[in-house]
Amino acid sequence: MLNKIPTTVITGFLGAGKTTLIKHLINNAGDRKIALIINEFGDLGVDGDILKGCNDEACNQEDIIELSNGCICCTVADDFIPTIEKLLDRNKQLDHILIETSGLALPQPLLRAFKWPEIQTRVTVDGVITVVDGKAVTEGRFANSIEAVDNQRKLDENLDHETPLSELFEDQITCADMIVINKSDLLTSSQIDDLLNQLKKDSREGVQVLKSEMGMLPTDVLLGQQAVAEEDIEQRHEVHHHHHEDHDHDHHDHEDHDHDHHDHDDFQSFVISIGEIDNPKEFCKSVSEVINKHDILRLKGFMAVNGKPLRMTIQAVGPRIETYFDRMFQKTEKRETKIVVIGQKGLDQVAIEEALKV
Repeated sequence: MLNKIPTTVITGFLGAGKTTLIKHLINNAGDRKIALIINEFGDLGVDGDILKGCNDEACNQEDIIELSNGCICCTVADDFIPTIEKLLDRNKQLDHILIETSGLALPQPLLRAFKWPEIQTRVTVDGVITVVDGKAVTEGRFANSIEAVDNQRKLDENLDHETPLSELFEDQITCADMIVINKSDLLTSSQIDDLLNQLKKDSREGVQVLKSEMGMLPTDVLLGQQAVAEEDIEQRHEVHHHHHEDHDHDHHDHEDHDHDHHDHDDFQSFVISIGEIDNPKEFCKSVSEVINKHDILRLKGFMAVNGKPLRMTIQAVGPRIETYFDRMFQKTEKRETKIVVIGQKGLDQVAIEEALKV
């Protein structure tokens, strides 16, 4: 293990704040040389583009790799293994690897990949960090059990059976070595205490549960957990068993690993391309109306604002919308607005596009 490169898997639901946490981590990495693998659900690599804009010496652009061909836990053989092999072969000086999974990824299949012969002697899972949107969970929108929400939510009959979202949330909690309650500044002290107690109850014994604002936690706290998570996968219970209990994961055959996937038919995503935006505030108002009307889990992208040389980033989770200028448009870059919409299956794409293109 002494020669293995530690790898941290950062997971969490859509919009929990994984990218923000990673950006802060990279900017405060000290003298560590870090590589980053990003897996996004959707056709527009927003998270990767944001992180490539960090311009931090700790993580060069060539060491930021995006996997956009599908969920990382469903494409282990085709995407993840070849990618990490190339990364290790190309860069002999890495101190740490970060993997940001999509909000739809189950952590367990990814951990099993670290037992594959191609990489098992070269990398180890330093820890699994699950980022939780504290505000959303407190409101009961992405809760893993009715005990995690307030009394009014406990009376809601819709929470009596597990939806794919709640099962996914539970898998990410039970696999974690550390849970980060992000956006804690949006919660009261009593809400934070209740959520801390609930997550400690739902997670494995000894798991750290921390609170943060804008993903700001010390790098030394996030890295260096030395969990060797690939060695105790069976202790990290998952809701979706996939009948893999009888499978030997210490050797691999690509056909044998075909079952390491989960059904994403409950979700859909699409990209909306628009011209320049005259009034960002009015556009955000339209975004808010669309989110309220349709079952949208996450909306994110970039806006070209008429008369402004800078590109504006927009990110929306539930009712909260954030915008900020992130960088200049490149001379060779087309000035246009691109928005990726992610939601549960059945979104009215035509209606959403029409509402945002007005």
